[in-house]
Amino acid sequence: MNKEIELCANQVVSDLKIPASELTKADIIRYIAENDIRMVNFMYPAEDGRVKTLNFVVNNLAYLETILTCGERVDGSSLFPSYVEAGNSDLYVIPRFRTAFLDPFSLQPTLCMLCAFFDKNGKPFAGSPEYTLHRAAQAFTESTGLHFEAMGELEYYVIAEDDGMFPATNQRGYHESGPYAKFNEFRKLCMEYIARTGGQIKYGHSEVGTFKLNGKIYEQNEIEFLPNPVESAADQLTLAKWVIRNLAYEQKLDITFAPKITVGKAGSGLHIHMRLMKDRHNVMTSNGVLSDYARRAIGGMMLLAPSITAFGNRNPTSYFRLVPHQEAPTNVCWGDRNRSVLVRVPLGWTADSDMCAQANPLETVSIPDTSQKQTVEMRSPDGSADLYFLMAGLCVACRYGLERNDALDIAQHTYVDGDIHSEQNKQLLASLEQLPTCCVESADWLEKQREVFEAKDVFSPRAIDGMIKNLRSMNDKGLYERLRNDEAAMLELVEQYFHCG
Repeated sequence: MNKEIELCANQVVSDLKIPASELTKADIIRYIAENDIRMVNFMYPAEDGRVKTLNFVVNNLAYLETILTCGERVDGSSLFPSYVEAGNSDLYVIPRFRTAFLDPFSLQPTLCMLCAFFDKNGKPFAGSPEYTLHRAAQAFTESTGLHFEAMGELEYYVIAEDDGMFPATNQRGYHESGPYAKFNEFRKLCMEYIARTGGQIKYGHSEVGTFKLNGKIYEQNEIEFLPNPVESAADQLTLAKWVIRNLAYEQKLDITFAPKITVGKAGSGLHIHMRLMKDRHNVMTSNGVLSDYARRAIGGMMLLAPSITAFGNRNPTSYFRLVPHQEAPTNVCWGDRNRSVLVRVPLGWTADSDMCAQANPLETVSIPDTSQKQTVEMRSPDGSADLYFLMAGLCVACRYGLERNDALDIAQHTYVDGDIHSEQNKQLLASLEQLPTCCVESADWLEKQREVFEAKDVFSPRAIDGMIKNLRSMNDKGLYERLRNDEAAMLELVEQYFHCG
């Protein structure tokens, strides 16, 4: 049996014994018929980042064939109000068979699939986040000969009434076990359900953020994914947020992916790890050190980082998180194993040592091949992100670095050794570009650098126009300075964007 299938939690894949990437319309029809499935859901994220759903009752085989082949009409102006006009708004949604899974929340057996958008001419809708990411990945490979893979670290807060028992230590929840961490079992259930939708999870744990507010306990958790082709990585994160919200609702918990809840407490990021692949091999390292491929890609991210916030930090509370001394970046720089920088190079198992044998003396010493593990991590995005546009933006940035002759120099000049805010880095800090401090500044940077994102027909100019307009409408310049010491006003702002993305 194919290794991808052996332990697959996605029941469609395990029952059919076909990898998700190879599923066809015939496979979907056979599965529905053999399992007496009477309901099909088309699902797709819209401009607000939330998953939308269209339900179909399977009346007969001919109707099933029709909806799987032709899809259905939807109102694009309701889904993408910033850049689809009501006067010309019809779009088609067509299911992507490789995303099929059984709905873990439905009362009756229901098959779900994520969809692609098409325009009136039967062409992929240029403003679709999903198609934008597809074009970004395609352009990346055409230009570099490499394949772009990514994975996300999805952070969120679970909120419930405080029972007063085994109180957790304020802002010390990192990898905490029960009973001090209250929601480990909830997180494990989320992980199980995400896996059923096709999500490939690396691990989960409680995070730093734990605090009490207005009689409730707020506990931060994280679920981290395995590297995947970038389009699948975005699909998996999209469905993961949908799963976590649905499970929280069932268990009468509240959760939020909001970037910041209150000043002085840990915010929730959406760190994105990336790696570059050639012939299925990771090229991020060479002879045990970071490769020129990786450094050039980092150089591209250094150049475009201020405008990437337009995709990854989409509401005013995003910029309450991007402040000094909160393990969130404020300047455009990178470093090794350094959580104060924008792009971090985490440990990559490059020590050429058998740690397993050292920890377990009964094991025979052998040096494992760990070359696939090295990634680089972009630390600015948060839960407000448009996942597909964000991944597309990072893909463009890495391609841009690989295409530029000066990318290695840029990487060298933006490298930071140690804490960026330390005295030894004071002079360097003054020379580094600062990340935007509000949505308005983020829009200005996107306007300034839009040509790079629109090149090779990756980002639609209409979509870029819509994003700039949305960000500027936040009118949040100077908002952090005005509200940083006003907890009541801060909480009112957080409430407005509590269920972002």
